[in-house]
Amino acid sequence: MKGKSLYSKRPTFILGFHGCDKSVAEMVVNGKGNLKPSMNEYDWLGHGIYFWENNIQRAWEFAEEVKKRTGKIEEPAVIGAILDLGFCMDLTDSEHLEELSKVYKPFKEVVKLQGGEMPVNKKIKSGEMLKRNLDCAIIQFYHYVKYKMDTPLYDSVRGVFWEGGPLYPGAGLSKKNHIQICVRNPNCIKGLFMPRAWSDEVQLKELMDELKGQNIFL
Repeated sequence: MKGKSLYSKRPTFILGFHGCDKSVAEMVVNGKGNLKPSMNEYDWLGHGIYFWENNIQRAWEFAEEVKKRTGKIEEPAVIGAILDLGFCMDLTDSEHLEELSKVYKPFKEVVKLQGGEMPVNKKIKSGEMLKRNLDCAIIQFYHYVKYKMDTPLYDSVRGVFWEGGPLYPGAGLSKKNHIQICVRNPNCIKGLFMPRAWSDEVQLKELMDELKGQNIFL
């Protein structure tokens, strides 16, 4: 099991978006509470606080879907976050994928010794694999192994997913392609905000024309 890679630290801030109920969004942004980690056995990237990387639309869609599917969200809302991924298990990185693949056999042996059953990823009627029990268990087991070996623990997990069916007939792209961030260490969240709407009042061309007329910088 490798320790901390020279290139596992992500060197810059990214924007993430979290779909939730409006009451939760207002509470968190106003500093009256914190986002709670997801602890479901089917979480795609293990347990943690989930964000859609640079994808506010998917965050809105997720909140709307939860409202329709479960009713756990009454009034959909989205929180924006400034994230520093820190020591990140990036599953778009070949090194991290290889490391995670090595955990499967030991995990299977542990399950057998305990007399349990291997978790499985489950598809819904549409064919989408929305219940990722196996992936969640493998990732959580990997974190546990690193903890027991006293090696550096990951602050976050990052993964890319193809979802939603073909973007157009014969496409290799899907309608809901996205990158998810699972924050394990809350200190990765450097700031939270309510996203702004685009403003057409900002007319950069008119501003530059005005500066040109004043012979400033030009």
